[in-house]
This record gives sequence, C-alpha cells and structure tokens, in this order.
Amino acid sequence: MLRIHYFVKHAILSVIDFFYAPFKKLMPLQTFRYAACGGSNTLFDILLFSLSYNFLFKKESLPIAHYTVSPHIAALIFSFSISFCTGFYLNRYIVFKASGLSKRVQLYRYIAVNAICILLNVVLLKLLVDFMGLYPTISKIISTGFIIFFSYFSQTYFFFKPKTAV
Repeated sequence: MLRIHYFVKHAILSVIDFFYAPFKKLMPLQTFRYAACGGSNTLFDILLFSLSYNFLFKKESLPIAHYTVSPHIAALIFSFSISFCTGFYLNRYIVFKASGLSKRVQLYRYIAVNAICILLNVVLLKLLVDFMGLYPTISKIISTGFIIFFSYFSQTYFFFKPKTAV
C-alpha cells in the first residue's frame, strides 16, 4: 500500500511540476500546486455532484426517517464525502507537505475548514436552488466559486500553516 502511495504522490507531483514552468513568474510553486490540486478536486466534486444528482438520486428527494432530504443536498453530501478524502490527501501530501504538522493536527484543521465550507455550501445551495430557482449543478458551481476563496486563505494561513520556531 505504501508503494502505491509513493507512486501516486510522485506521479501527481511530476505532472503538476511539469506544467508549473509557464507560471513560475506569476506565483510560487505551493500556490500553483494548491490551484492545480484544488481545481482538480473541485472539478471532481462537481462531477460527482452532477452524476449523483441526476443518476443516483434521480432528482428525487431522499426520505430518511422523519425527514426528507432534497436531491441537491443528498448529492452534496455524497460528493463531499468522497472529495473530502481526495482533498485531504492532495493537501497533505502534495500542497502542504512541508508544514511540519502531524497528520492528526492537519486532519482536525482540515475537518474544521471543511465543516465551515459544507455549511456555506448548504446555505448557498438552499438559497440558489430553493429560493432563486436555479438549476442545482449551476448553483453548485456558483457556491463553489465563493467557497474557493475562503478555503484557500483559511488553509494557507491557518489550517496547514507551517510550525513556527518558539
């Protein structure tokens, strides 16, 4: 399993770093890696959202006990549960690999920022789909745009911030 991890990590870093050359003067390598990993994971999340909304939940509400979950919120939960894992892997081993923080600390911090992001996502999806009548996939893309900025700054300056010498 460790061999697979090192192979995947090396392959991802090789591909990202290969495409970094034209952006070298515009941004630091870590920012480029964050954009590449975050962008890829975001596209993956939107794809999972769209597929699960249209094909898994078939645009129908999901009854759970005495509560009914709307299909766009069920799709959000489904896509988030997968993209959360891929996002943490990419942030931990590709983007912020030199932070010096333990995996446990990084995971707790990543959970905290993603808890805020999921709440923002739910509120924005409810607003855009239920109150404004926009299509759920378009609403997901719009809400993701807002959340990207929050996520980048919170992860860069707090959640994966390197240890400082005391």
